[in-house]
Amino acid sequence: MSPILVRPVREQLEHDRVVRLLQARYKRKFEVAINPGNEHTAPVGPGSSPWYPDLVLQAPDRGRKLLGVVEVETAESVNNLEAMSQWAAFSRLRAALHLYVPIGSIDTARRLCSDLHVSVAELWTYQMVGDQMRFNIVQRSGSADAKRASSDGPPARGRAVTRPAASARRPATSTAGRRTLPEKARPAASAASRARATKKTKKTAPASRAQKRK
Repeated sequence: MSPILVRPVREQLEHDRVVRLLQARYKRKFEVAINPGNEHTAPVGPGSSPWYPDLVLQAPDRGRKLLGVVEVETAESVNNLEAMSQWAAFSRLRAALHLYVPIGSIDTARRLCSDLHVSVAELWTYQMVGDQMRFNIVQRSGSADAKRASSDGPPARGRAVTRPAASARRPATSTAGRRTLPEKARPAASAASRARATKKTKKTAPASRAQKRK
């Protein structure tokens, strides 16, 4: 919870429920720590004056590198004072900021982010439909990938694409510029030449027999 805000009990219960639901969702990719209610268990930022976002997203490996922070707001906390003290501070971290607001406060949240130059990687809305909480993303920027790339180093180069040689792509040609016959056409050509040869032998056979009789 923000130190400058005291939510009504009903809103605080809804807020903590959303935080725990998001914890289960983000566990698929990150190591997740939460700061629900008045709990301050997962600090971020400088050691002298740390911040306590609702969810802290870390890399699942041993390094536990900070990859993102998630802030959940209610209708009462989407205001200029909260945006200046919390959103602006979280957006200056070298991690992606994910902001969740009630569906009725989306226009106010967008205006505050624009006026205060708050860089939000993902802006989400949530609403209760029956007994289920539904989340919808309304804005996504490249700041999350850019911050992650800057901290992880330059991206890996893509694989070189090998192309077949020119001799493999083009059919072979003779010195006179004529294309040679494909492999499948050569047996047909040799068969035709054999047929012409047999015709010639048949025509010359009677003449040779006449010479023998003489």
